[in-house]
Amino acid sequence: MTFFVARRLLYLLPVLIAVSLLTFSIASLLPGDLAYTILGDQATPENVAALRHDMGLDQPIWWRYLSWLGNVLQGDFGRSFRTGQTVLQAVAERLPVSIELMLLAQLGALGIGVPLAIICAARSGGPFDRFMTGTAFGMLSVPTFLSAILLIYFFAVELRWLPATGYVPFAEDPLANLRFMVLPALTLALAEWPTIMRVLRSDMIATLQEDYIALAKAKGLTPARILFVHALKPSSLTLVTITGINIGRLIGGAVIVETIFALPGIGRLLIGAILTRDLIILQGVVLLVGAGFVIMNFIVDMLYAVLDPRIRHGHA
Repeated sequence: MTFFVARRLLYLLPVLIAVSLLTFSIASLLPGDLAYTILGDQATPENVAALRHDMGLDQPIWWRYLSWLGNVLQGDFGRSFRTGQTVLQAVAERLPVSIELMLLAQLGALGIGVPLAIICAARSGGPFDRFMTGTAFGMLSVPTFLSAILLIYFFAVELRWLPATGYVPFAEDPLANLRFMVLPALTLALAEWPTIMRVLRSDMIATLQEDYIALAKAKGLTPARILFVHALKPSSLTLVTITGINIGRLIGGAVIVETIFALPGIGRLLIGAILTRDLIILQGVVLLVGAGFVIMNFIVDMLYAVLDPRIRHGHA
């Protein structure tokens, strides 16, 4: 197991370097001059030249990248020229909101998709299976922003059960926090559960046709034990992959959802940085999000080894 973890960590290093290089390149190659953006009305040629020299913008791009990467490795991701906040401070304020949103959305998607997948696999080809398969295909075609608008209309405008926009920190009022988070989390969950249901259903149908399942039936084990103990775990490898990939999808969806529901998360921070051309915040946040996604994939690899011992012993 130690060798397996060490090998995966060795693979992780070049990926993180590539993420940092792409992040820096994208932010550096955007049109416009950061010095002009910072100075605004005071952007005289002399002031621009002095600021570019102070920020190192007159240096070659490879030198700027190495300098920036050195600062990042020391924990200095830069500081917003508009608010004066460091990137880490801005992220620390907004990250709990995005993590809570993604966690609730993922739990909601699993809570909907996994039970439906098990039922459909147990009754493969039946009316319920065909109905849920068609429903899942239909839900995949619904864009996130449309789901958000429909949920706001029904639950906030018509029924008045839940608030449409706003946010209350969990530490201040847990119940109010959950009321504000229900609709955003449900919006993301509705976009994710069809994939989870379809993938797990297909894998479980294949697993239920294995010889050891027939042996379990011959031993007289109950259908529930066969489904949940002998079929669900071997069928969960692809589900773990999909769950890990969904983290990246949820980050992208959170940009839209946080904007619609006025949640002060990472998504709105990115949108604000783009609109105000705060490239330092944009660059730092994108790097942190990209690194988080890479680390999440590493965790998924570790879960593979836990679910299937053959993977961690494969090097032998």
